[in-house]
Amino acid sequence: MSANPSATTRPTESPGPRAAAFAESLQHTFATAAQALSLDPARVADIQARFAREYAELWSGLLRADAPPPEVKDRRFVSDSWRANRFSAYTAALYLLNARALFELSEAVQADAKTQQRIRFAVQQWVDAAAPSNVWALNPEAMQAAIQTQGESLRRGMDNLLADLRRGKLTQTDESQFEVGRNVATSEGAVVFENPWFQLIDYKPLTAEVHARPLLIVPPCINKYYILDLQPANSLVRYALEQGQRVLLMSWRNPDASCGHWTWDDYVEQGVLRAIAVADEIAAASAMPAKPAARGAAKPAKTEGGGINALGFCVGGTLLGTALAVLAARGEKPVQSATFLTTLLDFSDTGILDVFVDEAQVKLREATIGKGGLLTGVELAAAFSSLRPNDLMWNYVVGNYLKGETPPPFDLLYWNADSTNLPGPMLAWYLRNTYLENKLSKPDAVCVCGVPVAMRRIAIPAYVYASREDHIVPWHSAYASARLLSGPTRFVLGASGHIAGVINPASKGKRSHWRLDAGPRPGKGRTALPASAAAWLEQATEHAGSWWPDWAAWLAAQSGPLQPAPKAYGGGAHKVIEPAPGRYVKVRA
Repeated sequence: MSANPSATTRPTESPGPRAAAFAESLQHTFATAAQALSLDPARVADIQARFAREYAELWSGLLRADAPPPEVKDRRFVSDSWRANRFSAYTAALYLLNARALFELSEAVQADAKTQQRIRFAVQQWVDAAAPSNVWALNPEAMQAAIQTQGESLRRGMDNLLADLRRGKLTQTDESQFEVGRNVATSEGAVVFENPWFQLIDYKPLTAEVHARPLLIVPPCINKYYILDLQPANSLVRYALEQGQRVLLMSWRNPDASCGHWTWDDYVEQGVLRAIAVADEIAAASAMPAKPAARGAAKPAKTEGGGINALGFCVGGTLLGTALAVLAARGEKPVQSATFLTTLLDFSDTGILDVFVDEAQVKLREATIGKGGLLTGVELAAAFSSLRPNDLMWNYVVGNYLKGETPPPFDLLYWNADSTNLPGPMLAWYLRNTYLENKLSKPDAVCVCGVPVAMRRIAIPAYVYASREDHIVPWHSAYASARLLSGPTRFVLGASGHIAGVINPASKGKRSHWRLDAGPRPGKGRTALPASAAAWLEQATEHAGSWWPDWAAWLAAQSGPLQPAPKAYGGGAHKVIEPAPGRYVKVRA
């Protein structure tokens, strides 16, 4: 539906015949679309009428030399270059008019929710790709840069394009300015355990005393762990250390071809469950003996504290929840509390990611890599970038290639570009049993590590955090996941999205969060969570600033008594292997 003025149009020509002809053509197009897609006729007629009217108004303004340029409210066209060039201003305005009509048409489709979402997603991809800002000959900023640099910007842009073609991915930041272990992932620590699936990092305490129960962090295996330790000022790892926690963290291996047979069970058994066992052994080796009840007591002193706390982020939270359900089925309880950050256990509503999952797509993955192979990090990164194409794709196409610019260094985008591969069998199981069939939310509907799992058997205190604008883990789905747990559960909602909501340092005083401080249900020993996310939000109170202090206070209550911080890394049989951040995190996809 693009409509750009012809270069041969004469200024004296009346826009009436053109607008009328276009309106007639448009009416036929809308009628055909309505019949093919089962569109609401009344809404289509309204969209058609408004489009034709505004289209004619734009043409009329373009053909009047004294008419001011149209107001274009879109950050892709905010530069003065777009307003100064009359043709460019109207090109942008016509594009936005077309885009709005397409989006309104997609909303008018009468179909099930999944089909509507896929149509909206497809329209978003097409509309964003078709922006005039993405075409050098239609982008006045790019043309101006070429004139000012005497063509140098074109040469740099071509160099950037060729370099990205060799790398196989779009450059989003100046990666030469970062190095894992030098200026990202810098918290001091040591690797004290490793197997083919992960390394376990034990961080140096930052307080003279630490709580008896260490905190084990399970990051997502889809990205590198250091999103939780980017810089000292925004490191959740460092913040936990400053609160008197002893922090252990899993650093997942970036799978290569030799790992293509790994399964979901492997990630749970050889990954999370093994990390829990090692952390528990370290905790036991570091535990201080309790004071005897009386002098001269003959019985050996018991240890205080006991067990560990665990935290899972995103897919790491799903793996942690699965592991805890396996432990519960086995009658074991080494984990005394769990924190879930933007985690899905109930996959009844998976938000925008649902567009990538249906029976046909899952069967395709099962047939191609389900028995062995890898989903490459490049493919995975491209899928996530397509969720926000303007921000993560076309913005850099314009800057890197059309203008010949080098993107500025940004640690978050460096982490985002440091992608990971995924083993095919693990991914195929994950897609079918969670996103497609939602079996983790159904008691004993699926077996993991040889036992049927049920989230309701997880009866330990839990802290569940969600982000209100999260497009990957919708907050109401995180809330539904919290209601699957049977222990005392605290749910907290933060502002912003999947990453910015989680990585919100308390020291910055930014954003806000919502809490509902409710007591336990009589006789059931769990926090009373209202039946729906909407009911919870209606009762919750908004608080300024980060949710981190609330979580730190909750975690301290689960962490046992304070004791002198350990003087050495590890404990028992677990000795230092190498300094943090270790080898695994440095392997590029």
